[in-house]
Amino acid sequence: MRNVHVLVNPDAGRGRGVSRADAAISGLRDLGIDPVVHTGSSAEESRQLVSAAVAAKPDALVIVGGDGTLASIVDVLTGSGVPLVLVPAGTGNDLARSLGIPFGSDEAVSLAVSAVANGVTRSMDVGEAVCPDGSSRFLTVAALGFDALVSERTNRLRWPRGRARYYLALVIEVLRLRPTRFTLRVDDGTSTVSDGTLIAIGNTRTYGGGMPICPDADPHDGLLDITHIGPVGRFRLIRLFPRLLGGTHVRLSEVTTMRGAEVEVSAPGLIVYADGERIGTGSARIGVLPGALSFLLPR
Repeated sequence: MRNVHVLVNPDAGRGRGVSRADAAISGLRDLGIDPVVHTGSSAEESRQLVSAAVAAKPDALVIVGGDGTLASIVDVLTGSGVPLVLVPAGTGNDLARSLGIPFGSDEAVSLAVSAVANGVTRSMDVGEAVCPDGSSRFLTVAALGFDALVSERTNRLRWPRGRARYYLALVIEVLRLRPTRFTLRVDDGTSTVSDGTLIAIGNTRTYGGGMPICPDADPHDGLLDITHIGPVGRFRLIRLFPRLLGGTHVRLSEVTTMRGAEVEVSAPGLIVYADGERIGTGSARIGVLPGALSFLLPR
């Protein structure tokens, strides 16, 4: 294997991407591989660089970044057939979790280098969300309802910085909590109308840096997992958070889980997020593209 390209997001993980990229490139050179390195300073530049890398038909494309990096280029990579190697360098790293890739230490770099040389190929499904005013492919979880409102509020706030901004947005939306009237249809089933707090549609188990909102989701089975949390009050929602963090919320009477290949959701004022990015409003048709990405994973 000699034709290897590396895409680096230097901003990933508050600068962690640079150090991990340097280590990965050094490791590849130790194996006698001189990679072609692309550094994207913005999402649009990264997309252009990945398009050029895919056109070169590399033996492997090493991506140094986090969930946001992959979210910005997933539509370019989908169906390309290029084997991908992930060096996790983000803050959430939910995709790395789903693929069983260590992300909390420099071991991730050495494992990625070994995957380039002697990895196991495994395909992964890709989700696709289509709204009246936008569409996008995604890798982890599509959020509709309370969690999407928290993301929307976080993006609108200009203070404070970092995780504190998310926590402030969470408090604001808990105080503003109202049930949402969801219309939901899974595959060829009949549409149901019910009040709820949120609907999460997972290609993978976790979002938000490790919260297992869809604890049984498998990104290799060609299906999406749906978690519907019914209407709850503010204090009940706060008491639910420890269960959400442990993935045991699905045992509660307020929670319904389903599985399917296509999901349609609509609601008044609905906002749709996927992979932490805003997709659209009003309604969403969410499907799955089975095995649309190919990853090289460490043995």
